[in-house]
Amino acid sequence: MRLGPRGQERPAVQSDDGVVFDLSALTDDIDGAFLAADGLARVADALSARRLPVLSLDGTRVGSPVARPGAVICIGQNYAAHAAESGSPPPERPIVFLKHPNTVVGPYDDVLLPPGSRRTDWEVELAVVIGRRARYLGSPDDALTYVAGYAVANDLSERELQLDRSGGQWSQGKCCETFNPLGPWLVPAAQVADPQRLWLRSAVNGEPRQESTTADMIFGVAYLVWYLSQVMVLDPGDVINTGTPAGVALSGRFPYLRDGDVVEVAVEGLGHQRQRVTAVHGAGRQTGRSHG
Repeated sequence: MRLGPRGQERPAVQSDDGVVFDLSALTDDIDGAFLAADGLARVADALSARRLPVLSLDGTRVGSPVARPGAVICIGQNYAAHAAESGSPPPERPIVFLKHPNTVVGPYDDVLLPPGSRRTDWEVELAVVIGRRARYLGSPDDALTYVAGYAVANDLSERELQLDRSGGQWSQGKCCETFNPLGPWLVPAAQVADPQRLWLRSAVNGEPRQESTTADMIFGVAYLVWYLSQVMVLDPGDVINTGTPAGVALSGRFPYLRDGDVVEVAVEGLGHQRQRVTAVHGAGRQTGRSHG
């Protein structure tokens, strides 16, 4: 975990029994360099040796569990039912697009509704965090050994920007500020027995929206890590959003997000997020609490 005001987060770890410990003696932050240097193994050793000081959460902001990802790589229409509700056949190969890394915020921060937006959508996703550099992997067979861990992501999308005004470049509707809440935790890969057997859920204002399982992915996590390594170098700390199941507003079954709505997303074993949607009324101004 990373705790504290935006830009001042301190690294922490929560044990299985819910106690939170300070990691400042091990690292300044939880970032790509820390993950590449066997940081998670060092945390496990320190926990076992009981040499970490206890922290109190008591109202402390929870930030993204990964600091400054170099890239946020997203996979579109990776669940057949979601592709169908979007009006598309299942893709024959992964649909890849990018989000600006500065869209990554904490799991309970406000989501800022862009000025004039009428079609902002939620998307619960399994996020994969890379732990060591992956380039031109030979096959998907050992691809999961390049994964540091997993987290919950909400891949928010402004559909008018994404589909009507983008010229086919989805990223334009994906990069608005606060459009990638991540966390609350980075769960080490060794603690996730099978990333293809996790439930995903979302709700808006307490009403269920999405409910599915990662078993329904068209392209599984191992395949995606391998595939992406063929077209780009994956660095430690990079985040892969692996797609969302059916049940988004784009389906026409639900209204899009509005000022004051509350979005909740969860992935089995990885935690739960909650965001209030807050409208931006002009450059640099918004209602509601700070999203920092």
